[in-house]
Amino acid sequence: MRESARRWRRRMSLEDSVHTAMTETAAHGAALSDIAFVVAIASILGLGLIRLRLPPLVGFILAGIALGPTGFGVIANSENVNQLAEMGVLVLLFFIGMELSLKAFVLTLKQAVLVATGQICAALIVAVLIGMGLGIGLAESIILGFIIAMSSTVVAMKMLDDMGVLRGEEGRIAVGVLIAQDLAVVPMLIFVTSFGGDNIDVWSISIKIVLSVSLLGGLLWWLGQRGKLRVPYAEQIENNVEILALGALALCFSAAAISGVAGLSPVYGAFVAGILIGNSTLRSRVIPIIEPIQSVLLVMFFLSIGLLMDLHFIWDNLWLVIVASLGVIAAKSALNIALLRLTGSSHQTALIAGLSMAQIGEFSFVLAAAGLSASALSGDAYRLAIAVTAISLLISPIWTSLMHRVERVASAGLTTYREAILEAYSTEIEEVQRGRQAIGRTVFHTRVRYRAVRLAVYHRRVEKMAKQEAESEVEASGIEDTGGVIDDKSVPTGVQADTTKE
Repeated sequence: MRESARRWRRRMSLEDSVHTAMTETAAHGAALSDIAFVVAIASILGLGLIRLRLPPLVGFILAGIALGPTGFGVIANSENVNQLAEMGVLVLLFFIGMELSLKAFVLTLKQAVLVATGQICAALIVAVLIGMGLGIGLAESIILGFIIAMSSTVVAMKMLDDMGVLRGEEGRIAVGVLIAQDLAVVPMLIFVTSFGGDNIDVWSISIKIVLSVSLLGGLLWWLGQRGKLRVPYAEQIENNVEILALGALALCFSAAAISGVAGLSPVYGAFVAGILIGNSTLRSRVIPIIEPIQSVLLVMFFLSIGLLMDLHFIWDNLWLVIVASLGVIAAKSALNIALLRLTGSSHQTALIAGLSMAQIGEFSFVLAAAGLSASALSGDAYRLAIAVTAISLLISPIWTSLMHRVERVASAGLTTYREAILEAYSTEIEEVQRGRQAIGRTVFHTRVRYRAVRLAVYHRRVEKMAKQEAESEVEASGIEDTGGVIDDKSVPTGVQADTTKE
């Protein structure tokens, strides 16, 4: 009896386990279906924005906003997307480290450090002053200052590449400043995570910052003193795509994990791993393999940005969000241009490089999430930071194009509004004129074909009427030939008989 009861309980436990596993599998399948649908929509929007000469990442953010929890609700839980997005940030820093040219970075190091330091200090001062005026705590104001100071490496490099200046002086200086900002994320994250406790351990924070900066500086100096690093078994694996991809990603995530366990930021470890691979003999082999993976994960990152946006909060605080977004972009544009001019850049270089860094960066989301998890950032401040950051990323390409047109008009020395408009919108005017010419040619050919069809129909109608008239004339002539006498053959037999009798 006991044995049968034990078997029954074991059977029920097994059935429960199977049911739970099936339920979890179905849930994961539904989540994957939702992610696949969102990615497909993001791809379509990205293609549409490419046609409009805008960065496709704007379409990825819009897809996340539209299909997120506060949009149409296709993805109610963004946990899976956020995990992929965090991996995308790590691979982004890993890729930046691989592409970093030590010689070019050293040439712009002084200016990059000065500009990045000026950006961070100015953002902190403004944030603290605003916080004092609004009654916001010091820790929260500092976090908001960190968030505002960062610029988007991905967006800036994409815009510079579209302008054709990424490899020029403007791109070299902008990339140097952006890398300096990315490196500053490490001490920022250490500060932000330390704000969560009741007591801030200043000594621990200082030791971590000094350790991270010293390690990176020593690594850059050591790599600059020697040639390329030789990877063991490089000859055996340099043509094996699978091993190269797995090995590079394993190094990236392992370094990120070690850095996180050591109390530093995981992105710091990923960046250091990228520098090591970038200065090895396998650099030219690994970059083409990792770049598509990095691009896919970055799509998930920008999707997660859209998913994080709270449309209800934005609608309830619409004017605050709009004013804050435009104010941040305008202030950062003016500050960037001024700092670059003060550090020796020409007017044109300062304008292009400064405008490319006017938006708030992707690492601001990481800082905001760290502040929220450490309870140092309130929920409303977090939602406001996410909304302003996402909107700045959305309108940054448009802002850069507008400011570039204003600079072009100002440098041309024009005096009338008509000349200014023609100069500022010369590209669009040319496109409109080409479109008008194309429409004119289409209308002309349509009219010619329409007239040809009408002429053909008219001739066919005339031929048909002539044929009908000819047939009518033939019938009439047949009746006249009989002379009005009825042919006996055409009269029925019964009628002929009756006529004979009469």
